[in-house]
Amino acid sequence: MPTLVTKLYIPPLRPKVVPRTHLIEQLNEGLHRKLTLISAPAGFGKTTLVSEWIAGCKQSVAWLSLDKGDNDPTRFLTYLVAALQTIATDIGGGVLNVLQSPQPPSTESILTTLLNEIVAIPDKFILVLDDYHVIDSKPIDNALAFLLEHLPAQMHLVIATREDPHLPLARLRARGQLTELRAADLRFTPAEAAEFLNQVMGLNLSAEDIAALETRTEGWIAGLQLAALSMQGHQDVSSFIKSFTGSHHFVLDYLMEEVLNQQPESVQRFLLQTSILERLCGPLCDAVLRDPSASGQATLEYLEHANLFLVPLDNERRWHRYHHLFADLLRQRLHQSIASSAQDEGRGVAELHSRASQWYEDHGLEIEAFQHAAAANDVARAEYLIDAKGLHKHLPGVAAMLDWLASLPTSVLDARPSLWMKYASALLVRGQTTGVEAKLQAAEAALQGAEPDEKTHGLTRQIAAHRATLAIYDYQIETTIAQLRRALETYRHYLQLLGDQPPPSANEAYFGMAQIFYEWNDLDAAEQHGQQSLQLARQYDKSIDRFVIREIFLARLKLLRGDVAGAAAMLAETEQSVRQNDFVHRMPELAAIQVTVLLKQGNLAAAVDLAGKHELPLSRARVLLAQGRPVRSVGGAEAIASTNGSKGFGRRTF
Repeated sequence: MPTLVTKLYIPPLRPKVVPRTHLIEQLNEGLHRKLTLISAPAGFGKTTLVSEWIAGCKQSVAWLSLDKGDNDPTRFLTYLVAALQTIATDIGGGVLNVLQSPQPPSTESILTTLLNEIVAIPDKFILVLDDYHVIDSKPIDNALAFLLEHLPAQMHLVIATREDPHLPLARLRARGQLTELRAADLRFTPAEAAEFLNQVMGLNLSAEDIAALETRTEGWIAGLQLAALSMQGHQDVSSFIKSFTGSHHFVLDYLMEEVLNQQPESVQRFLLQTSILERLCGPLCDAVLRDPSASGQATLEYLEHANLFLVPLDNERRWHRYHHLFADLLRQRLHQSIASSAQDEGRGVAELHSRASQWYEDHGLEIEAFQHAAAANDVARAEYLIDAKGLHKHLPGVAAMLDWLASLPTSVLDARPSLWMKYASALLVRGQTTGVEAKLQAAEAALQGAEPDEKTHGLTRQIAAHRATLAIYDYQIETTIAQLRRALETYRHYLQLLGDQPPPSANEAYFGMAQIFYEWNDLDAAEQHGQQSLQLARQYDKSIDRFVIREIFLARLKLLRGDVAGAAAMLAETEQSVRQNDFVHRMPELAAIQVTVLLKQGNLAAAVDLAGKHELPLSRARVLLAQGRPVRSVGGAEAIASTNGSKGFGRRTF
């Protein structure tokens, strides 16, 4: 899965900021400690302060902006390594490989490896974790606590958050290893408020007006900014300030109303409809709004110039995000505006999510495409993205799948038994067996009374295969064999019903038979059924990639028979077809067997290059073995064994 590099950009310093010299001095003074915690509610200038500090800091800085998707430990650790690689490009390569295995080693083992590599970095550096409040994962909290406990001397950690993290803060505080900045520290002083209102925001307020506004907002920076934007449309500023009362929540609601009403209708529509997006760029906004009269990029530039809570995410200012609180309020107004216009609220918002989903799919960001399809309640499209984009083959994708499936009502899952199967499959990919049998039973119950066809037979076979996998986990050999026999018998019954001239859809049944004979080491029968499956699969439109899987399978059989040249020739043709038809999601599994062929041909250099290009941990392990090097360099034999033993059919290696 592609990495969102915008999460690693240090937010650039705005042209006009209020210097916060006393806070920067505190940050510099705390560098000898392990952790700096900046904890305050939204709108207190946490990110801006850290950006200002970093701009004048002499140490190297790695930055990671967190979002809700980072609650998956694998994704969190992957982005943590990616952030560290902005400091030292060669750090964490082995860790990234291990994280892609179905059952990686323990988090402490992974972090120990990473810490040992950090020790080798010669210069001191700072790692910033921004928006840590979105993390609600005990494993990640535990991982960060372990990291802090063993933090090398050259590394300093900074956490910016709206709420205190679940870390051993009391212990760090008692040991003198913690620097803290909180809301009381971050509030603007009267002098800072005066400079912000008159110099940054361009107002000309009297000392009395500034003091009154500073008292009413209690130095809350977002409140001051919203007040300043509202005052730009008022002739009697003093009267406005006198009426500016109430709690923060009510004041903010009022000010949002004032700010939005002063914007042109086109800008209001842009703000509301793009509020569904976590990140914004011009082309994505264009795709969501579908308004030829407005340019997404031009509007983003306007919003940034107008200080309308737009945060740049890269140096080129192509990607942005809304201030989180601002986005929350915009989404609330979006729902209100759709409901008040006598439209179906759900359909209106769902259409925006559907447009975003299509844009993300078109640009190769499958997880984001899936998440917006799920937000649109488009079950059919979400399931399509799982199947077509191979989300089940990547741990971040599996995590997104599980979150979505867990949110669906039972009635939706019962209407689509294939979703129950995906639920069971996702749990198994994560190495979880608890709850799998219940999902399989639910799938069986949902299939009762359904018309027998290729799809229902396929689901029946999958149920048997998954139960065989569960039996393998529990070392129940007899159960494993019984479930495999059941899947054999199901295929045979279906093929008998089809007769002598089966349709192209029967390729799945023939392929299932081929896989079972392969597992039983009946290579002749496996090849016979594999060839029949391939012939039928080729009758499909070329845009369907079934034939690719069959050709890879037959190439494996050739390797087992010792026909290395035949396997190489078949795979060369397959690669040509894959490239011509743009089946890029099939390249990793194709490359994996090509590495094996290259090793058998003695072409070690090409095997090394191919395994590294496609980030294939198991293939890299084979390369290391061929080189006579220890396997632990890519995560150890434990990771390799888990890769081999958790996929059900097709476990034999070469």
